[in-house]
Amino acid sequence: MDLLVLIAKAADVCLKPYSHAVVPADPSAPADLEDLTVRIECRDAEGARHCDRDLDLEIYRSGDEINLMLAWRDQPERPMLWQGRHPVWMNGDTGVRCQGPEDAAPLEALGRRLRSLLQPD
Repeated sequence: MDLLVLIAKAADVCLKPYSHAVVPADPSAPADLEDLTVRIECRDAEGARHCDRDLDLEIYRSGDEINLMLAWRDQPERPMLWQGRHPVWMNGDTGVRCQGPEDAAPLEALGRRLRSLLQPD
């Protein structure tokens, strides 16, 4: 299955009731796990865009591990999620560890799901 479709389907499952499309940050770059940056675009059931719910996702390899960074696209004041073996919330400006937001659970679920789908056994 196409990596971008896999990401969109995972977002659909974890971030209900919305539907998602995945757009590469650089359309000319290959969609692979070495270093991939995408925007996850959000729509409601009627197809209306919800830009305030769009996410930036960076997937990168560190040694044998797949790591993810998830952040709200147009809300830089919100913390971002680093998902490795465990979720870590960080201040987007300073990189300092912080507490997750009240609505952290769906984003953490997405991070776990993506990592489990992408991390080789």
